[in-house]
Amino acid sequence: MENILNKLEPKEVWKHFEDICQVPRPSKKEEQIIEFLIEFGKNNKLETKRDEIGNVLIKKPATPGKENLKTVVLQSHMDMVCEKNNDTIHNFDTDPITPWIDNGWVKAKGTTLGADDGIGMAAEMALLTSNDIEHGPIECLFTVDEETGLSGAFALQPGFFDGKILLNLDSEDEGEIFIGCAGGIDTLANMEYQKEEVPNGHFAIRIDVKGLLGGHSGDEINKGRGNSNKILNRFLWQINKKYHIRINEFNGGNLRNAIPREAYAIITIPSEFKENVRADLNIYAAEMEHVWEIYEPKLKITLESVEKPDFVIDVNTSNNLMDAIYACPHGVFAMSSRMPGMVETSTNLASIKFSNENKIQITTSQRSDVDSEKYNIAQMVGSSLTLAGAQIEHTDGYPGWAPNPNSEILTVAVDSYKKLFGKEPIVRSIHAGLECGLFLEKYPEMDMISFGPTLRDVHSPDEKINIETVEKFWLHLVDIIQNMPTN
Repeated sequence: MENILNKLEPKEVWKHFEDICQVPRPSKKEEQIIEFLIEFGKNNKLETKRDEIGNVLIKKPATPGKENLKTVVLQSHMDMVCEKNNDTIHNFDTDPITPWIDNGWVKAKGTTLGADDGIGMAAEMALLTSNDIEHGPIECLFTVDEETGLSGAFALQPGFFDGKILLNLDSEDEGEIFIGCAGGIDTLANMEYQKEEVPNGHFAIRIDVKGLLGGHSGDEINKGRGNSNKILNRFLWQINKKYHIRINEFNGGNLRNAIPREAYAIITIPSEFKENVRADLNIYAAEMEHVWEIYEPKLKITLESVEKPDFVIDVNTSNNLMDAIYACPHGVFAMSSRMPGMVETSTNLASIKFSNENKIQITTSQRSDVDSEKYNIAQMVGSSLTLAGAQIEHTDGYPGWAPNPNSEILTVAVDSYKKLFGKEPIVRSIHAGLECGLFLEKYPEMDMISFGPTLRDVHSPDEKINIETVEKFWLHLVDIIQNMPTN
């Protein structure tokens, strides 16, 4: 393995991050990273344990003379979002992530980087192996499956760790300390279709929407980014009214918590309209490039002829699907009245997939820091899809994290930041979901904050982490650890 990051500071953090990049760790497939962490704990002669679902806890006793400091739990999740560009060959189950440095940022080649939350893991490992940092008792918690269901946090049992103060290292804006987060729920829709023969005299085309930024459906939902499913469906809906198209496949997006970047459809259309459709596509592509020129400058919409497919779906389901995608809301639904500038409620039309069992699944995800509004937007999405004949299922969801402005550890963190950097940090809630709300259910006396270095475009192959802010994050973390309250 070539060490790309070994010249970056802080060296120990980047060393561990590069090691983590070598270990496959897709959500729900964390076996290799679990073994990696357990070996790491044993090799460093630290008390290490895992629970039934796979969460790992590694303990480090206080340095001599610091036993009176309160035990602190450092927490990050070990899984990563696995997204890649269509032209990138990569198997997330077996292949390492390849980091590279670009003008002050660390990125990955054609895939997500996994700094969300590999950098939090690396910081914990650096503290666990340090010999020159004085600290009280430390418990490092690494949870599984944060990205696709928060399963590790849901399954966490009371008594797995002892600390009453928790530092969540899963935030993405250096200089900001988070004291609350949105709760979330997923709304899944299933539509069944009948296969029919391709009508005589039809030709087949494939339409692609690509080049969108995508990103985290919590952090980036208010940044005006396009949704590939919406952009593709708008064109299909328009030409269906004129030419009565038939759909063979609609495939867009991948993950519930990622704004979809790419989508394609394979359709058939009466041969006499072949040139009309090409002209319509050229007009539509120009319109969309104008609409999205500020927020999505790399948007591309293409059309190509393809071999005639084996089947098309029935007309009724086809029309219902296009109506459902058009009607289904996406984006910011409400801004917060309590915290100006913050999103209160949003929804993400995340993915549309055809299965071999004659079914179409539409996956959507809703967030809100107001519990009633989380359910309200989920019911709104579900109702719009029900009208198109879909069968609706809502997941159990996860709770938000209510801010505690009187937090003891918040005071320590704010004072530390001012001392180190000469300015006040921003203290706020975040629209993205964190595991902290679930921790509070199991450990109701827990005092928590969340912070981290600056990451951008997470949950997409453009994910990157700012090198300078990693050093500031590390200095801040160490100073907080050294100034923990006493028992």
